[in-house]
Amino acid sequence: MKKLLLLVTTLFVVFALAACGGGNAKKEEATQGNQEGTAEQTEKTEPVKLVVGASNVPHAEILEEAESILAEKGIELKIVPFQDYILPNKVLNDKEIDANYFQHIPYLEAQKKEFGYDFVNAGGIHIEPIGIYSKNYKSLEELPEGAKIIMSNSIPDHGRILSMLEEKGLIKLKEGIEKTTATLDDIIENPKKLKFVADVEPGLLPQVYNNGEGDAALINANYALDAGLDPAKDPIAVESPENNPYVNVIAVRSGDESREEIKTLVEVLQSQEIADFINEKYQGAVIPAK
Repeated sequence: MKKLLLLVTTLFVVFALAACGGGNAKKEEATQGNQEGTAEQTEKTEPVKLVVGASNVPHAEILEEAESILAEKGIELKIVPFQDYILPNKVLNDKEIDANYFQHIPYLEAQKKEFGYDFVNAGGIHIEPIGIYSKNYKSLEELPEGAKIIMSNSIPDHGRILSMLEEKGLIKLKEGIEKTTATLDDIIENPKKLKFVADVEPGLLPQVYNNGEGDAALINANYALDAGLDPAKDPIAVESPENNPYVNVIAVRSGDESREEIKTLVEVLQSQEIADFINEKYQGAVIPAK
């Protein structure tokens, strides 16, 4: 009888331990499964980081407006501001940023040719019309013979400026030339005998204008905005946005234009929401690309 009781008791203890062990194993499996599930969930919701270099105005401001929209789409945008036109392409080439937003198409093409950059235009966003500013005259017609016209020393801007002056009837360029690459040597008619000064850094042109230097200065809208000028009201003449090839673009390394986060960035910047922001904030000084 005692042997029987001992056997029953032993069996009971064995089964109890087995049950406890099985329960603990299941708890461990469940805990591990929950941890894995949480890790997978965290991994799925982790935002994609996108670093974009941009000029302060208006590019960085437009990107800031797009920041919250991109966050909703799972993209964490980091904006790196630049004050010049050289470094944004250099750091893009060095893979320190994912994209840049500061340059128009002819400038991008000129940079690719000069430095061998393997970049592509991922999408056009806006146009910044160049304005002709003058402290002394209220119209182009008032400009006197021999007027001193101050312009950027950036060669890619020369074709743009000269095309604008031709459009306004101040000069005439050679027939058959590519207007975006025109130079001062391509002027064949200059009725007012305008004198061109093309040795000023683009960012210094607003200061030149405010100092009253020359008879007129041609200033890109982004530099005018940055200096507190109103590119829609202050100029005596403004470049036409129609059929304008000088669209500011998102530039990326070749192949990156197919990255989902880059495509999403361009889609957001080309959206009606961002176009409405540009129109409201800049009042014609910056124009969404069509």
